[in-house]
Amino acid sequence: MTERILPTGIIQQANSGDVDDNRRRLAAKVKALAAKGARLVVLQELHDGLYFCQNEDVDTFDLAHPIPGPATEFYSAVAREAGVVLVTSLFERRSAGLYHNTSVVFEADGSVAGMYRKMHIPDDPAYYEKFYFTHGDLGFKPIDTSVGRLGVLVCWDQWYPEAARLMALAGAELLIYPTAIGVADYDTPEEQERQRQAWITVQRGHAVANGLPVVSVNRTGFEVDPSGATGGIRFWGSSFVVGPQGEFLFQAPIAHECETIVNIDLKRSEQVRRWWPFLRDRRIDAYTDITRRFID
Repeated sequence: MTERILPTGIIQQANSGDVDDNRRRLAAKVKALAAKGARLVVLQELHDGLYFCQNEDVDTFDLAHPIPGPATEFYSAVAREAGVVLVTSLFERRSAGLYHNTSVVFEADGSVAGMYRKMHIPDDPAYYEKFYFTHGDLGFKPIDTSVGRLGVLVCWDQWYPEAARLMALAGAELLIYPTAIGVADYDTPEEQERQRQAWITVQRGHAVANGLPVVSVNRTGFEVDPSGATGGIRFWGSSFVVGPQGEFLFQAPIAHECETIVNIDLKRSEQVRRWWPFLRDRRIDAYTDITRRFID
């Protein structure tokens, strides 16, 4: 079976509250990766600024932009100038009082290939996303691009096998997770590492269960909690790419910025699915209870 190699760029960055500076650095890195041969570049979750969901502040909604709008205009130009398919993660203002955590995918010519609105919204200490975002309503639909059919999901979605499965069943050729996750300093080092390893393991499981590569791009660095209620978040980086058997193709460091190109063979999924025909053997006649909240 012939290979179909997709040079995929990932950018793990530590952010400041200066949106213009964050964008300038990202744009330079996207173009540098493109110059080295990347055809797809994936950015981390809410990459324009700090992770603002650590506290609840109505003035923070001023950071949101309509789609299309200034943010999409900027990243459209970046994708076009670099000549790459670009996966972004933006704070969308859909209407007054209605906001989404939205991934916009740009074609290499700068046009919008598609959008995905984050479906699973957390509400935990320092991750108060339900205050800011409503659940997505675009479904689990892959986005067709010139480099392949991308199953784009966002952060908290990565813990849910249903999301990965539905993207796979709809024909996604790889799963992509822009991410913002880290540890609280009050947890013991042992607990922090258990959480990081669980995060990696569950996504490798999605790769194995669906016979698809997974690209997960996280932020790094420490960001304070403006409210002072918690000790802030130390984002654990560790961005990674795995193949359809969960095998590591690349893993970034925990505490440092990183940008690189990973060659993903999209044809390998076909062979892996021939060896492990999980989709063939699914008992779809026996899964009706999966749509229930709990089986009492």
